[in-house]
Amino acid sequence: MMTPTEPHDPRPDDARGSAAAQGSRATTSAADSDGRAEGTRPPANQGRRVAARNRAALIAAAREVFAEQGLNAPLSAVARRAGVGQGSLYRHFADRTALVFAVLDENVRQIELAAAEPGVRLESVLGVVTWHLTRSTAFVDLLRVRGDDEQARALSGRVRTVLDRRLRAGHRLSADELMLAIAMVSGAVAGPTPAERERLALEAWRLLDVEVGPLRPFETAVEG
Repeated sequence: MMTPTEPHDPRPDDARGSAAAQGSRATTSAADSDGRAEGTRPPANQGRRVAARNRAALIAAAREVFAEQGLNAPLSAVARRAGVGQGSLYRHFADRTALVFAVLDENVRQIELAAAEPGVRLESVLGVVTWHLTRSTAFVDLLRVRGDDEQARALSGRVRTVLDRRLRAGHRLSADELMLAIAMVSGAVAGPTPAERERLALEAWRLLDVEVGPLRPFETAVEG
């Protein structure tokens, strides 16, 4: 019985070797395009955790960079501060506006989380609000009651809702008056350092005769 033979390749040996090498490189490139070879890709849940960490790092970095340099700060500076590539930034946020509103949404989310703690008092919630005033240029602008943007109005409305729910019966200020007071305090927030801005914010609250709890963020850790 005859043994099957491979079809004859008329190309010289060196040409066949070159083609094989090119095929090997192409296979390697295809694997590299996804960052890992087939079979070594991390589980989907791990990829989601990494993406969540990167997004949280970008938001935290943007809050800092915008506070230091203003809302027109280079987005490359935000990516560097977060420790990720600029491509990663654009995978999470289409443009500067999307990043700014992500920072604002995180500010408001932290206030909502603080207000949801069992037995929390209005003073404690105002401490979280004030901490964000001293750290976020975008948040200061949001709470100056301009109301000229639908997204901004929605975020500002969420803060008002939190304050309204935590107001004790008989409090001398309404939720709307507290929002105005916050806008007034935001006007006093200035200075080169967070400590100086905190001092001025607390002084403004004292002049308004409103008690405020410790200034703090309310952040939840991203699952590792």
